[in-house]
Amino acid sequence: MTQRLPPSLTPLDTALAALLRGVDPVAPVEVPLADAIGCIATGTPLLAACPSRDVAAADGWALSANDLVGASAYAPLLLKEVPPWVEVGDAMPAGCDCVLDADAMEVSGPLVQVQVDGVPGQGVRRAGNDIAEGTPAGAEGRPIAAADLLIARVAGLDKLRIRRPRLRIVNVPGGTATMHMIAGIARAAGLDVEMRQARARDDAAIADALDASLCDLLLTVGGSGVGRRDAVITALAQRGEVMAHGLALQPGRTAAVGRLGQVPVAALPGSPDSALGAWLSLVLPLVDRLSARRPRQRVTLPLARKIASNVGIAEIALLAEEHRAWVPLAVGEWPLQAIARADAWLLVSASDEGFAAGTPVDAHPMRA
Repeated sequence: MTQRLPPSLTPLDTALAALLRGVDPVAPVEVPLADAIGCIATGTPLLAACPSRDVAAADGWALSANDLVGASAYAPLLLKEVPPWVEVGDAMPAGCDCVLDADAMEVSGPLVQVQVDGVPGQGVRRAGNDIAEGTPAGAEGRPIAAADLLIARVAGLDKLRIRRPRLRIVNVPGGTATMHMIAGIARAAGLDVEMRQARARDDAAIADALDASLCDLLLTVGGSGVGRRDAVITALAQRGEVMAHGLALQPGRTAAVGRLGQVPVAALPGSPDSALGAWLSLVLPLVDRLSARRPRQRVTLPLARKIASNVGIAEIALLAEEHRAWVPLAVGEWPLQAIARADAWLLVSASDEGFAAGTPVDAHPMRA
């Protein structure tokens, strides 16, 4: 039987509230540093100071700057003995607070001459300069970045504690390109992604693929519309619960939300723009809830041109940043080239008719 949209579409806020209801953050896990990039940090340890003492930041002669005052090529300073030589990373000898280059000193038999003066800290990395005592290994509730991994490695850690929701994507034949797009975005958001393929587009084949075991979130891609071969909603109703199908959202009107047991399910359309619109407005807030992520940052800039929107339906606008202003690229319907070019997105609520040119708006960056 062909699935049909209801005569009235479900407001986005209502569908999102239903999807989030009863959802708690996933349990933290410890993973190797190489697997932690992009995941949400939690329970981050406080690190010891690094370096633990002053070390050489350059190869050269270790000296005390106070002993070199006034030294120059015209008035070289005679030393009683050759000072210690240090290389990068060596602990600074007692009483030494600077490192001079090799050619700053002339050694001729027992005669040692310094031809330049020095300043305290020259060529030296102070204790705690790289990592201050008590620095956390990553910001709680924020994605772990490459710089966080660098600090963790320097501090001697080999694992980090993170939250990484397990996502299963069921692809309905015909939506493969869109599935790969969503999977790539999900991995970049720190999710553990598993992809499955429904063997056919009929409700029985799709229902067989709807297995919510060992996952925290399940997505279907394709087959959520009202075409003669679209059967995802029927299959979801057979296996679990459909809470809303047909949303007052553009792009993403034929998306749906439901449950398989306690696992939230979002049915994304096969069209790339509709799937991405549903991901941004529905799935991303769910991912943030599961990850216990802090609120995402927004960027406020004035609009270079007005945005017109239809009252009664939430529309997503794609924006590009030009000359410190947001330039609208597409609203409601997105060409693929607009998706590729977009720097940010803006949700225009169903109660708004849009925004006038020059209005400051808070937009979400497309790339975290």
